[in-house]
Amino acid sequence: MVLDTDTYNEVDDQFALVQALLSPDRLQVDAIYAAPYFNSRSSGPADGMEKSYAEILRLLDKLEWPNREFVYRGATAYLDKNLQPQDSAAARDLVARAMASPADDPLYVVAIGAITNVASAVLLEPKIIEKIVVVWLGGHALHWPNTREFNLKQDVPAARLLLDCGVPFVLIPCMGVTSHLHTTIPELEAHVAGQGAIGDYLVEIVKGYHKDHRGWSKVIWDISAIAYLLDANWTPSHLVHSPILTDQVTWSVDHSRHLIRYVHYIERDPIFRDLFTKLASR
Repeated sequence: MVLDTDTYNEVDDQFALVQALLSPDRLQVDAIYAAPYFNSRSSGPADGMEKSYAEILRLLDKLEWPNREFVYRGATAYLDKNLQPQDSAAARDLVARAMASPADDPLYVVAIGAITNVASAVLLEPKIIEKIVVVWLGGHALHWPNTREFNLKQDVPAARLLLDCGVPFVLIPCMGVTSHLHTTIPELEAHVAGQGAIGDYLVEIVKGYHKDHRGWSKVIWDISAIAYLLDANWTPSHLVHSPILTDQVTWSVDHSRHLIRYVHYIERDPIFRDLFTKLASR
């Protein structure tokens, strides 16, 4: 697998990256790509990507990870309506790894941010559609009034391209599906704090996300994409016709379209138990 992440945008990407790297019995993480984002934690997509790149390296330092060469900078801008690819080291690396994958052993592309890098790789080399499986945390549940979720609305053309192109696709929605994947400061202090530099850092960034922790919990929904690969029983799913992403950023349905896999529920407890256990045993 490769992991495409806007790591500095929030605090849950960090948990997902750590859980993936601490699961070598199930996952072979071949590359990590920094994805663009733009909100109050960046001055623009390029700055968001650079901050995410730096955050990935920071996490590897705290994990005392020996390899830095598998981290790649991604796009500095989003796709436009003309669907010109945003060329980057990440997109080029994805193309190379995908094309080298055997037909019976596809590369899993786990995306937990704006899907610009992945869409750009498809535009650079459409043949990779036959070589990859995309697992994306993006959008809201198909029954939700809209799908203006952060990952999706950052780059609507990229999201539409991936949903339209026929690539094997696993959609993990946010509101209505992963939105109960919460943890609390007391839980993190009990099971994550003290688990090395990385454990203390994860607790620190969650504490710093909100001033008042009374009656407060934090959604860590990015780990759902890793959980899908670790144990499909934790992320029950079924096949649906690929939804149409409208110009109003809502879902529409056409039953003649190709099928994708749609995660419709999350088993919260075993996912966090797996993460806590791996942090404690590293």
